[in-house]
Formats: sequence, C-alpha cells, structure tokens
Amino acid sequence: MISQNLIKSVSGIRGIVGAADGLTPEVALQYAAAFASFCRQGAIVLGSDTRPSRRVLIPAVVSGITGCGRDVIDIGICPTPTVELAVKELKAVGGIVITASHNPPEWNALKMINSKGMFLSASEIARVENIFVQGKYSYARHKRLGNIYPREFVAIHIDKILKLRAVKVSLLRKRGLKVALDCVNGAGAMLSPRLLKELGCRVFCVNCEPTGVFARGAEPIQKNLKALCTAVIRNKCDIGFAHDPDADRLAIVDEKGRAIGEEYTLAFALDYILSLKKGPIAVNLSTSSMSEAIATRYGVKVHRTKVGEINVSLKLRTIKGVIGGEGNGGVIYPPLLLGRDGAVGIALILSYLAQRKMTVSQAVESLPKLVMIKDKVVITREELDLRKSGLYERFKQAKINIEDGVKFNHPRSWVHIRPSNTEPITRIIAEAPSKAEALELIETVRALLIT
Repeated sequence: MISQNLIKSVSGIRGIVGAADGLTPEVALQYAAAFASFCRQGAIVLGSDTRPSRRVLIPAVVSGITGCGRDVIDIGICPTPTVELAVKELKAVGGIVITASHNPPEWNALKMINSKGMFLSASEIARVENIFVQGKYSYARHKRLGNIYPREFVAIHIDKILKLRAVKVSLLRKRGLKVALDCVNGAGAMLSPRLLKELGCRVFCVNCEPTGVFARGAEPIQKNLKALCTAVIRNKCDIGFAHDPDADRLAIVDEKGRAIGEEYTLAFALDYILSLKKGPIAVNLSTSSMSEAIATRYGVKVHRTKVGEINVSLKLRTIKGVIGGEGNGGVIYPPLLLGRDGAVGIALILSYLAQRKMTVSQAVESLPKLVMIKDKVVITREELDLRKSGLYERFKQAKINIEDGVKFNHPRSWVHIRPSNTEPITRIIAEAPSKAEALELIETVRALLIT
C-alpha cells in the first residue's frame, strides 16, 4: 500500500516522519506492538541508522515491544545486516531496524526481521498488518512487561566477516591497499572503517561521522559520489567504496576516480565466489545481464526473482545458492547471512582484486560491456496498469515477464517497468550494449507512460 507519505511493502513500513499521513511515533508504536504480537515470546533485537528522527521513533518502538511482554536487545546505531546477524546469532525471536535506507533524510522506517535473521516474507508482513488493522495487540500486564538490554554487536559482525574462508585476510594485510570510504555519515561509519583497518588497509574517510546529516544524496549512485572520486584521486587510492545510510548497499569507485556503477559490485562478488565454489545464484529481475554472462563462464544457473531483498534471500535458501543479491549494490552471501551486506561486499571484492592481482578498471574490462540506465516517473500502480496495453503493443516482439511489473526482454537488451517498493513512483530500468540503445528504451517507455 502506498500513500503520499507512508508506504507499506516487503521492505517494511516507511514514511515521512511527523507528516499527518506519514510515520508518526503513534504509528511506529502500533506497528512495533503488532510485530511483537506476531513474534513468539522472547527477545527482539533493535538497531537503527543515524537519522536524527531515530530519537523520536526508538522510544515508541521500545514501548510497543516491551508493552507486549517481549524484551529488547538494543544494539544501537549499526548497519541493517548487523541486526539481521544479531537475530540469528543471539537466537532472538525477531528484529527491528529503524532506517529508511536510501530514502531522503525526512523519511524513516521500520524494517522487520524474522527469527531466521531474514526480512519478513509477504505472508508474514500480511499477518503483522492484520494485527495492526484489527488492533489485536498482545499487551502484557505490569508484571510481564519486557526489559531493555543494551549490547554491542558490531565487533562480532566484523569478526564473523574476517573468519569467512573467502575473505583472504593474510593476503590483504600483505597488500596494504589504500581505500577511500564514504559512509554518508550513516550507520556504515560504525563498522566499515574498522573492518578495513582489520584487513590491513590504509583508510581515507569521507562522510564517516555517524551524525545522520547526509552530506550527499543518500543513494550511493554515480552523481552522489563526487567527493569520494576526488578522495581516490587525491590520495592515490586503489579503490573507493560508498554505502547508503544503513550500509546494506555498496558502490565502487575505481583507481582512476571513476564511479563505475552499482551493478559491478554484485558482478565482482559473483565472479569471485563462483571461482571458489560453483553453484546456483539468485538475483532480482532488475539486475544486470552480466549475471548470466558470469554464470555461463562457470556453468551454473541464474535464478531471477521479484525485486526486494527477501525475494532473493528466499530463493537462495530454496536453491542452496552460493551467492546472490540485487544490482543496486546489494551482495547476499549465505555463509554469513541471507541478507544484503555492504561490509561483506567490501571484504569479498578486496579479496577478489588481491587474488586476481587486478585493478578495479581491469576487473571492469574483464566483464561484458553493458550500459544500464535507471529512470522513474511519478504515476500510481493503477495508472501503470491502465497504460500496460500500450507497452505490450510497442514491445510485442519481446519476451515478456510479468512477475514484478512488466519486463520486456530482447536478445541483447531489456527494459523493466515496476512500481517501487520504497517510494511512490514507478521505476524504469533499461540495459543494452550501448548508452544510445538503453536511452531509447527509456524514452520510449516514458512517452507511453506519461501521455
């Protein structure tokens, strides 16, 4: 469900804080109570990114949880994957992360995690929503109210990454790479600088203070990474990394100071892990076709899913996949957890480059040359449905996939049109061998949607 200021989807509930129809403390308390009522008795892990509005929402969420007789394990400011890992390792009954991820600073959200350390599935979200709508919260009597237990978990997350067999700690410490890092003053600042130092890197930080004041656009996309590109050039770094505010996404800048695009994050990770262990992979429908090219190189199958981390995670669990993720810079590595983790992406990609003795630009050259363009239009789901007939007519020669919006697959290109899970917009994503071809697909779709 989407309103102007509040969105409910597989990505949780998010909205503009304080807006009349947005995310208010009252709404946060009620959803936290609904989630606690959904969970069995036990402890619920709570973490947040650095947005200033967390100070308003945390007390509301804690009240909703403890009011239903569940304890809160408060691990403070940390990346979203740290909460997912904590739920799994501490055998908690669930988790909530207060973060709106890549949304602008006026937004915040409640991301809900089940007892397996994964985001809620569509059916689980529906059960929580039903409790919320009916107001049937399992509030406890005064003697059975929950307690709050502060706990540090970032160090454990770092330790778990360092112990992964695919992370070549000794090799990286010998290399002593120079790395620039942009955490957008978000939760990644609590973890990624420490991880890089443990890997023997010399770190040059940009926007690494956990103030919640975003010094650039929240998304780690090319137009927002100018300061990071400058830092790479000025300090003669081997690579630059950028996070979104909750650090579940990762983007890369090459040694020449060029932002190469988020799609290469997952592509590098796929190429590296499949070279170590062959097996099926899972990515979403909007992820680059580089995935198929890499999978063909190793003789493995690619499974495509609807957009949304949980959809990829569930598929990976079903197929016993070796790695997967989303092309927006989200790497999911099952030996650690079934969720996107920007920090594990850093460790895997540095290991990949060190083991192959490649620069970032050389790694880019080793992969297929494809151009992806992402656009958006402000139309509702209902308006999109009304215009689909025109899309079908225009792209009638293409192979059509309607699992998530509609995707038109051509032999060498594709275009995907779908309502966003996190914003009141419709996304248009196209990929082709050239910028001109991708742009033509985008413009054709825009013309059909906004007429």
